[in-house]
Amino acid sequence: MAEESGRVVKCMEGVDDEDGNKTKTSSILPWDRFSSWIHCICIVTFDLELGQALEIIYPSHIKLSEQEKSNICYLAFPDSNSGCMGDTQFHVRIRQSPGRNGLLPEHRLYNQKCPVYLQADPGYYYGYVYFRQVKDKSLPRGYFQKSIVIVTRLPFVSLFTEVCALISPEFFDNGEPSIEAACHDIDQWPSPTPGETVNLPLLGTVLQAHIPSHSNKVGPVTAPGSPSEMNLSPVPPPTVLSSVHEVHMFHCFSPVISHVHLLWELVLTAEPIVVMSGSPTTCSRMVQALVSMITPLMYCSDFRPYFTIHDSEFKEYTTKAHAPPPVILGVTNPFFAKTLQHWPHIIRICDAPHISATQKHKLKKGGNLKMLDSKPGVYTYYHPFLQKDKTILKKLLKGVQMKRPGEVQSALLRRHLLELTQSFMIPLERYMASLMPLQKNISPYKAAPAPHPFNPDDFLSTLGTSGPQLTSGIKGDWVGLYRRFFRSPNFSGWFNARYREVSQKLQALQLEALSDAVSETSPTMQCGSESMGSRETGSGSCGHDIENTSQTGAKRNKRITPEQFNKRSATSSNGRYNLYSSRRSQNSTEDQLMTSFLDRTPYELGCDCQVCHQFGHFCNCWHLL
Repeated sequence: MAEESGRVVKCMEGVDDEDGNKTKTSSILPWDRFSSWIHCICIVTFDLELGQALEIIYPSHIKLSEQEKSNICYLAFPDSNSGCMGDTQFHVRIRQSPGRNGLLPEHRLYNQKCPVYLQADPGYYYGYVYFRQVKDKSLPRGYFQKSIVIVTRLPFVSLFTEVCALISPEFFDNGEPSIEAACHDIDQWPSPTPGETVNLPLLGTVLQAHIPSHSNKVGPVTAPGSPSEMNLSPVPPPTVLSSVHEVHMFHCFSPVISHVHLLWELVLTAEPIVVMSGSPTTCSRMVQALVSMITPLMYCSDFRPYFTIHDSEFKEYTTKAHAPPPVILGVTNPFFAKTLQHWPHIIRICDAPHISATQKHKLKKGGNLKMLDSKPGVYTYYHPFLQKDKTILKKLLKGVQMKRPGEVQSALLRRHLLELTQSFMIPLERYMASLMPLQKNISPYKAAPAPHPFNPDDFLSTLGTSGPQLTSGIKGDWVGLYRRFFRSPNFSGWFNARYREVSQKLQALQLEALSDAVSETSPTMQCGSESMGSRETGSGSCGHDIENTSQTGAKRNKRITPEQFNKRSATSSNGRYNLYSSRRSQNSTEDQLMTSFLDRTPYELGCDCQVCHQFGHFCNCWHLL
């Protein structure tokens, strides 16, 4: 199909199979609904001779490249030095191999309606991992080690973490049939449509989640499948997920809460950041929390919630031949403390449970990279442009003393960062709107105008009267922060997206003006013939038969003079000019010939089809007397 999955095909035209051949498929096929949520489920085990090995890929028709298989295998297990015993959950981000097909049609449709920061990326997969390591004397190594990895395009961290937690224990207890049963349940789920609240049955449990959309309007609850497909057994009450994508932000930032504004600037300007922790769970959640700090702005650089020395991009990201790339890495192997010590920003998080929250809050930013192995904190040479908002910090610290629920703490922190990001972006959005050409510059007789170029100096000159200080109480060097932001991939991604939107809007307005011009200058609406016929005697250049068009109630072959035609165009409601008086200059040879032609030759309107009007082939379709 549209992706490399090679799904079963039947009964519908216009769909490419894995080899690029046209096949026929039905509107909904086996695994269609499954593929809109999950690409595949992988079982990774440890082999004494091969190391990590891919044991099962389900569904079996899914095809992964060797590079993708290798990355999944190495990312499915924590580093040997982490010592994770029992069950461990984390998530990863895997680069798709070059040359592979992109998104499915369902994902492209989803991307059109979802918030930009939740779009499916055609170049990356998410992997949600459930790793189990327990002692087993019956095995040669004395340990049972195996991982279940859910591979998907969707960045629904909370949802798929819950899904993985439901599927994996069943697999460890009952084996492969439980994976098959789970996949069958997922294949009955409704498509992930932004704006809808969906019920997702899975292995006897029902998960209820809302899929965010641009408008953030909560839609009706969508049940899986049709009534004939649904199980008639009693449905248990659903487990309601507060969010499909958000992580526990305050829990992630509590060790470095006093530096949260510094971290916001680093993420906003896409600075290289390394998160070091002893657990893949901690580092992956921290990386995800960092990326979500600038919501609703999309983080446009690469980020890896969990990264190992075996990753295919290891050399690319750790080389000292050039400056570190704008990427956020989450690592657990102590080897990175030396390999990445040249990186400008390093966050070291301690997983020791005996350290209290108040002690963690007192940690100070440091620049001595030799202390990375022992002391947690934020190590950076960056000087922030903005001052800290002490009000929110005091409120959060007071919440810790009062034992305020973590969900409330996260909501307070998330709202503060959202308002901070909006205060930063509103002046940019306002300036971008000012780059739109005026309505009077849109003409049906010339190409759509382009937006005016973005001038950083012009924008910065507007900050004195309409800057972020109007909506934010934080003081500092906002101009310096904007200048640094202009050099980041986040600005490039935002500007390119906005430029496309503005250009599409201008094209739509130009087509609307063209449609209005056609309706104003034409006594009839369209040609009666819908097909492009062969050009014969009495037919226009468009191929429409002039003599045989059937239009009930329309006055055909009405003779009008050039003076009447020009008067009609000049007195239109929008005040548009005649085609020949505005599209061509008065001094052009073509304009002179056309003027003399109209002055001496009365004509009769024989074909007024929209195609002819759009491309200006009027005289070729007019039957001259």
